Amino acid sequence: MKKGQEFIGIVKRVDFPNKGVVYPKKEDGSFDCEECIIVKNTIPGQQIFARVQKVRSGQKQAQLLEVLQKAPNEIKEEAICPHFSICGGCVYQNLPYEDQLSLKSDQIKRLLDQSIITPYQFEGIKPSPLQYGFRNKMEFSFGDEFKGGPLSLGLHKRGSTYDIVSVTQCRIVDEDYLAILRSTLQFFQKLGLPHFHKMQHTGMLRHLLVRKSEKEHTYLVALVTSSQMKNGQKASSYQELKEQLQLDAYVQSLLQLPLSTKESKITGILHMVNDGLADMVRSDDTKVLYGVDYLWEELLGLRFKITPFSFFQTNSQGAQVLYETVRSYIGETKDQVLFDLYSGTGTIAQILSPVAKKVIGVEIVPEAVAAARENAQNNGLHNCEFLTGDVLKMLDTIPERPDFIILDPPRDGIHPKALEKIIHYAVEKMVYISCKPTSLVRDLDILQQRGYQVEKVCLVDMFAGSYHVETIVCLSKGEKPSKRIKVEY
Repeated sequence: MKKGQEFIGIVKRVDFPNKGVVYPKKEDGSFDCEECIIVKNTIPGQQIFARVQKVRSGQKQAQLLEVLQKAPNEIKEEAICPHFSICGGCVYQNLPYEDQLSLKSDQIKRLLDQSIITPYQFEGIKPSPLQYGFRNKMEFSFGDEFKGGPLSLGLHKRGSTYDIVSVTQCRIVDEDYLAILRSTLQFFQKLGLPHFHKMQHTGMLRHLLVRKSEKEHTYLVALVTSSQMKNGQKASSYQELKEQLQLDAYVQSLLQLPLSTKESKITGILHMVNDGLADMVRSDDTKVLYGVDYLWEELLGLRFKITPFSFFQTNSQGAQVLYETVRSYIGETKDQVLFDLYSGTGTIAQILSPVAKKVIGVEIVPEAVAAARENAQNNGLHNCEFLTGDVLKMLDTIPERPDFIILDPPRDGIHPKALEKIIHYAVEKMVYISCKPTSLVRDLDILQQRGYQVEKVCLVDMFAGSYHVETIVCLSKGEKPSKRIKVEY
């Protein structure tokens, strides 16, 4: 099969992340099980029409053009979210939630079974307490839905890095999120200000960041723009930029919104100036336009102060399930020193602090470390220490030796040199929390080669409707394998 060729096929399975394995249809009407083509945004059992996009090293990838026949377990009516077919945020909303969980569980177990070399206990997947409206943080982008089209504010169109879908009825956030989004979009549409073009690096409007406290029903809103004016020139002062954006009027438009409950309120509105070239939410300068620049959230009886860029799980109720599972995996920690590496705002460290001798957290983001220290003080926890720096370098500076290590690295996993230093501690047990199973598998290969064994694995669905999932792995110190040979077909 050549590039550009169109075909009909059946989706045999879906591998992580979101890679449908498709058998093309032969002339006699049967399906060719000898030829596999990868097609994203599909689910097992669908018959599809697709076009080959890439043929590289014998592997073929194709673009989905049309679903000719739904899968037997697929929801027959339209998906509950009207943006589902075009938005890149969710891929499994056309499946009943139980089937979404089963699909994710099968994907991750299949991936782990290819890597784990000793028998282990697979505990399946725990569902998110909320299937809809569970997000406590969203980063919306300004743009246009098609080149030259009207101003949009929302998420990237499926398969596109440029086009933006105005997700005014998104189902993974609550109604107050949508009210803030719609009000912001309407306000700046009336002003006629240009969005920031990430290729030309011109324009004004970049992102809208919204965070929510699930416990207190409060919202923190941050508008992100460049420092350019409508004429393309850089503003001579912040006041000039503020006046062209009409930020005082924007604040009033948000504060006048009728929110869903009496308890719901916007407690902070910020303006961030970002002149960086990367298409990411960041701030060169932040101004507080109204209220405060933080929220308070509560998990497992502890309070946490959350700032705009604090790392905090985006599903508050799901986070409680995650951390309760982690706590059960750790077991007895009395009189032990725990290392919480890649600790973020110190959530796990503080949850474990009452049952440990000491917990030391290491995090590279200074703002997160400052928040962790403040949160620990507010929670009356005096046996937590939080250090700022790269785990790779900081491990050489810590005089204590750990009895137990918790690993919660970013998506790319652990730096190989840092992993060697972690292994060198030779602790009897570790817990590894991963949001990207492919990087987890890479690190597990090294850990197993160096004598650690996987005892048990549990998944927690923090991102209903998407292919993402959190994986918790409990490892124990075993005998180093004498030799391992990996054979690929």
